[in-house]
Amino acid sequence: MAGVVVCHGSATVRERLVVTSIGVPSLAPVRAAATADELLALARRIAPTVVLLDAHLPGAGPAEAIRRLRAVAPSAAVVLLAGPEDGEALDRALALGARGFLAPDVGRAELAAVAAHVQASPVSSAPAGAQAVPHPASPLQEAHAQRADAGLTTRPADSTPVLTKREIEVLIGMSHGRSNAQIGQELFLSEDTVKTHARRLFRKLGASDRAQAVAIGLRRGIID
Repeated sequence: MAGVVVCHGSATVRERLVVTSIGVPSLAPVRAAATADELLALARRIAPTVVLLDAHLPGAGPAEAIRRLRAVAPSAAVVLLAGPEDGEALDRALALGARGFLAPDVGRAELAAVAAHVQASPVSSAPAGAQAVPHPASPLQEAHAQRADAGLTTRPADSTPVLTKREIEVLIGMSHGRSNAQIGQELFLSEDTVKTHARRLFRKLGASDRAQAVAIGLRRGIID
């Protein structure tokens, strides 16, 4: 990962998102921008892997910011920070290649899920319309539905699944954005063995993919 840039017009929101992003190791380094011009200046120095973009970005606005960013960092995955009232802005952003949306009060688990999805399907290889946010909901839906579609629905507190030590190690590797091959190298396991552990932990967590598994693991306190 080449890091994340948080681009938001509100200093309060921007600072909170920076602190939240710092809590996701696979998003490092974390940089911040208040305007499209600042975003582009940062992208020219080091192209980011993920850009969290304000749906109400002052000045150029989010659509123009995405257009200009594409010329500077075409591989950056743009995720719009949008609310239930931002359907029109999201539609424009998706048409320009944005990978999905998150609420501006997004938490660490959601950001970890985005990082895992981008790692698994970077812009350069993602099919047209691929989303960085698992099963994205329309911003016109309720906020609860947004979070559920981001892979954050969990089981009751008294049914936390029990993972083996090796499954937890594999899940930690996923949370850091590492591929199965990279996890295998770190744990001295074959890639097929890592895949077997991954399938088992997905089943135990009730997860359909890496991003959802990481999100559940963080929310449950299985990993930190």
